[in-house]
Amino acid sequence: MLALPARYGRWVPILAPITLILLFLHLNNSLGMQKAQVILEPELHPSPNNETESIPIPETNTEKPTSESCRPLPGIENVLVIMKTGITEAQDKVPVHLRTTLRCIPNKLIVSDFEEDIAGIRTHDVFRNISESLLTNADFALYNRARAGGRDALTQSDFTKVANSAAGMSDNPGWKLDKWKFLPMIQEARAYRPDMQWFIFLEADTYTIWPNLLAWLDQFDSEEKLYLGNQMQIGEVIFAHGGSGFVLSHAALHAVADYHAGQVDRWNYLTETQWAGDCVLGMALGQVGVDLTWSWPHVTSQSVWEQDALGEAFGKTQWCYPALTFHHMTPADIDLFYEFDRRWFANENNTILLHSDIFRNFVHPMLTDQLENWNNFAKDEVKRDPEIRPSESKSINDCAEQCARTAGCLQYRMDPDGKCYTSEWALRGLPTDGIRSGTMMWRVDAAVQRKGQCETPNWVLE
Repeated sequence: MLALPARYGRWVPILAPITLILLFLHLNNSLGMQKAQVILEPELHPSPNNETESIPIPETNTEKPTSESCRPLPGIENVLVIMKTGITEAQDKVPVHLRTTLRCIPNKLIVSDFEEDIAGIRTHDVFRNISESLLTNADFALYNRARAGGRDALTQSDFTKVANSAAGMSDNPGWKLDKWKFLPMIQEARAYRPDMQWFIFLEADTYTIWPNLLAWLDQFDSEEKLYLGNQMQIGEVIFAHGGSGFVLSHAALHAVADYHAGQVDRWNYLTETQWAGDCVLGMALGQVGVDLTWSWPHVTSQSVWEQDALGEAFGKTQWCYPALTFHHMTPADIDLFYEFDRRWFANENNTILLHSDIFRNFVHPMLTDQLENWNNFAKDEVKRDPEIRPSESKSINDCAEQCARTAGCLQYRMDPDGKCYTSEWALRGLPTDGIRSGTMMWRVDAAVQRKGQCETPNWVLE
């Protein structure tokens, strides 16, 4: 029998009755009505019947600002924020921004293909000034129906999700209409606040870290023609990815708006021949001599759950760069990261939020050895031994062993068909039915230790 140290013996006569009472109350409660389960794991991109392990949400500061407070954002008065959305998503995706990321932004414009009130703000019809002849284009079928009949005119197919291909989602009515918004959106922004130094364009699933973004812009001159964004390429055109968010300086926006206003019909024709509106805008900016400043890893095309903070791309490693935006963020993602964002900057010692800070304090505490129904996007397929029959497929533990034997492997996953994948990434990932994922936590910890602390932030300035 386990013996208590002598210094605890005097508490036994007191604690024993209390323990019996608490046990009785617990049993009585269990036999009564069941309480709702508290799920600590956020449903980032929920899928049917998806069960995942509960992992505590990390906190960096126990003090939380009141919901009424707005932290100082030096320079925000010189910025117009334009959020692009559409009738099929606006009511689902915009409200979370109005209570979080956009709540303390004084100059904001929500442009859409349908004018309506959303959580106290009026959206602007981005197509209100286009020619009637353009409305005969098949891409405007959704817009014409909504303009005539409002939300009652929408059909179930308007909301149907389709697979994203190399050429986008050409079977989705809202997606086909979206490419036409970029150049009119430039005109709407200028008409709304022509005096602004900076114009920041976002989508409804883009998360923005404002102190970081404003600190970055403070290092530029808005009277120069500047086009800042996450670099993408279609053919020979290099442009800023719209979903990552992009920035135009005062000089750049007015230059491209003037140019487009004089050649609207030509650019309508060019838009019809392309499938990506952000690419068309990049083409127009190129015509007025405004080249893109490649801004990754400040602005990114993935969610916070898909960031490879330890890795490298485009000759850069995310670790010591401030994070400015994340894309493909659901309303639940935005609420969760916003609380982390608020707690981080509530500490007066935290003036910048680096990718390394996010990984150490937000992502890493959520990583675990193995998870069921989870996809960490490990990408390198382990070739199956041809002598092993499918019925003898390896287990998740065999997949883990393969990762352990592979130098630099940090994560692994196994698909429902038994295929094993390994990766040098360390991603949080997303819930996905049928996939099992794992992380070599000891290797991740060692990699974090090797990266160390960042003495100063790295900024993309040219």
